[in-house]
Amino acid sequence: MLSQIRVFRAVSVLSLVFVFTTSSAFAAQQVNLPKRIQANYVVTKDGTPFANVREQYVVTGNTYKVESTTKGIGIYALLGLRKLTSAGKVTRKGLVPTHFELHQGSNPNKALFADFDWATNTLRMQGKGEPQAVPLAAGTQDLTSFAYQFMFLPRPFKNDITVTLTTGKKLNQYQYKVKPELEQLNVAGSQYKTVHLVPADLDKSQSETKELWLAAEQSFILVRFLMVDSDGAKLEQTLTELHVD
Repeated sequence: MLSQIRVFRAVSVLSLVFVFTTSSAFAAQQVNLPKRIQANYVVTKDGTPFANVREQYVVTGNTYKVESTTKGIGIYALLGLRKLTSAGKVTRKGLVPTHFELHQGSNPNKALFADFDWATNTLRMQGKGEPQAVPLAAGTQDLTSFAYQFMFLPRPFKNDITVTLTTGKKLNQYQYKVKPELEQLNVAGSQYKTVHLVPADLDKSQSETKELWLAAEQSFILVRFLMVDSDGAKLEQTLTELHVD
């Protein structure tokens, strides 16, 4: 069961929290962005389904809210629902989170919280143990908001994207390279032209690698996420249903 719990927890990387910083000004095509997105995903480990993810992104006025719920399949359902929530403001430069929280089943010891104090540029994280306060860099996202921040990046994407994110427990930074050619993906019977992001140090020895595919003609919504761990196990999240308003 311990190994199964570790696999289920790995879904957190699927919802990965990223921060995007670029030097370019944001383009005019960002004006007419979706106000509501409903996206469903299936998560597999080495090709075997073990969880379903349901996400909802809603913009009201100049605020947003994202809810992501993961439900295990089969024995993984015993771990209970995993729910992530992000709320904050919408600006010309994208999403500005103010609060994030993660709940795993009914165990309060597994809950994580993050509060973004932009007035003092301080990120306050709270989980089991002592709370942490660390410097807050402009553009920082959380595990739930990160995927929707791609909508606000200037197009075409720059060759390199720096991603800074909080999990509610840690603050991480990632370097990605954008592949020059669009890639066609067929998922759940639908065709998507995608932008493929790969780790900038993909050719180096790493404990794990993560890749993302974004729908180029659907506001750069996440279509596929792939993580390969140090043992070669593949964890993959793939879009199964999408509704955009």
